[in-house]
Amino acid sequence: MKLLDLLTSAWAIVPDQLREIQTIYAAHLRGDKIDIDAIEARLGRPLANEQQDYQIRQGGVAVLTLDGIMAPKANLFTRISGGVSTQLATLQIESAMADPRVIAMVLAIDSPGGSVFGTPELAASVFDMAKIKPIVTVTEATLASAAYWAGSAANAIYASGPTVQIGSIGVVATHNYNPSAERGVTTEITAGKYKRITSGALSEEGKAYMQDQVDHLYSVFVDAVATQRGTTANAVLEHMADGKVFIGQQALDRGLIDGFATVDSMVEQLATHPAKFSKRRQAVFALGSLPPQSAGAQTVATLAGPVLPKNSNPETKGSVMDRATLEQQHPALFAQLQAEFSAQASAAGAADERQRITDVRAQTLPGHEALVEALAFDSKTTGPEAAMAVMAAERARIAGAAAAHAADAPAAVPHAAAPSDTAKTPAAQAAQAQALAKNKGISVVAALKELGYA
Repeated sequence: MKLLDLLTSAWAIVPDQLREIQTIYAAHLRGDKIDIDAIEARLGRPLANEQQDYQIRQGGVAVLTLDGIMAPKANLFTRISGGVSTQLATLQIESAMADPRVIAMVLAIDSPGGSVFGTPELAASVFDMAKIKPIVTVTEATLASAAYWAGSAANAIYASGPTVQIGSIGVVATHNYNPSAERGVTTEITAGKYKRITSGALSEEGKAYMQDQVDHLYSVFVDAVATQRGTTANAVLEHMADGKVFIGQQALDRGLIDGFATVDSMVEQLATHPAKFSKRRQAVFALGSLPPQSAGAQTVATLAGPVLPKNSNPETKGSVMDRATLEQQHPALFAQLQAEFSAQASAAGAADERQRITDVRAQTLPGHEALVEALAFDSKTTGPEAAMAVMAAERARIAGAAAAHAADAPAAVPHAAAPSDTAKTPAAQAAQAQALAKNKGISVVAALKELGYA
C-alpha cells in the first residue's frame, strides 16, 4: 500500500492526531527534510517505535503493550508517527493463544486510534482469544477510535483513573487533490455527529461517494462494538457512537468500560482469579446518564436490562440493580421512570410515524399518487417498501398498455401462396435429361436414370 493511499483512506482516530500525521507527511511528500527532533518536541515523546512483544508476568499473565497510532505495518509510517502495527499485534495475540505458558492476557493500550486497515483483523483475533483464554483491556491514558474497536473485543475493559479518555467511535476520511503543495485544499468526510465536519474542494458527486464509503465503515465499526460489548447496534448508536471522547466516569456511565483498574492490579486479579474474566462483560448504562430514547421498544429493553446507579463500579461495589429489584425496593421511583419513559416513547413514536409518512411520500411517481397516499397512511409501509410497490405498479401499467396496443392493432394480411417447385414437373425432368444426354453423349433414358427420374 502506498503512503498516499494510507493517508487519504478512512481513519478511526482522534481528529487532531490525524491532522498531525498529515502535516508531517505533507512535508515529506513535498521533499522537505523531516526534522525528527522538532516532531518529538511537538509531540512530547520520542518517535522510536520498536514493536513490543508480550511479556509474561506473574501467574502466566501476558501483557501486550500497544502504544501510539495504529497502522497496518511497522514501517516508515509507524517509525515517524510512532505507533502500533496492527499486523504484528495480531500475530502477538495469535501467538499468546497458542502459548501454553499464557493463561490470560492484559492488553495495555494507549492509542488515539489509526487507520481502519488491519483494525478489524486485530479485533477479530482478540475476540477469538477471549473465547479460549481470559483477555482484558486496560488503558491508562487513551483508548479511542480504532484502539477502542480492537480493545473492546476483550472480555472486559478498564480504565486506570478518572482522567482517562475513551471513545471517539467514528470514521473520518480526507480528500486532498494536491497533498504535496504548501496549501493543499482538503475536504473531510466523517461519520459520527461530533467527529469534526469541515468543507473543502470536492465535487458533490465525489463527496457523496466518499460519504457512502465512510458511512459503511462506520456501520461496520458500530456492529463490531455492539457484538464485542454484548449489546445492540442501536444501543451503541444511542449511548456510545456519536464520535465524542468520554472521560473516566463518563465512559463508565456510557457502557464503554466496565470499571477502573491499573495494568498491575489487573495482572494480579487475572493471576489469582482468571475464571472471573472468562466470560464477556455486557455494556451497562448508568440510569442517571441515559439520554432520551429514540424508540419505545429500545426504552423498554434498556429498562428491563441491568441498571447501574451513577458513580458505581460493578467490580468493586457489586451494586448492579435489575428491573425487578428496582420495582420492588423503589416502587415510587420505578413508577416515575416508567411514566417518563412512556412519554418519551410516545413522542418518539409520533416522530417516527411522521418521518415514515414523509419517506413514503418521497416515492411518488406520476400516475401513482393514489397508491402512494394509501401506503402513507397504512401505518406500516416504509419508504423502501413504498418504492418497490410503486415500481411494481408502474411495471404493471406498462405491461397493460402494451397488451392494449396489441389488441388494437389491425389483423395481419395473409401471405401469398409460395410458388410451386417446378423443378420436379415431367417437362422439367425431360428437359434436364435431354441436356445431360447431349452433354455426355448418352441416351435420354440413360440420362433419366442418372438423374434419378427413371
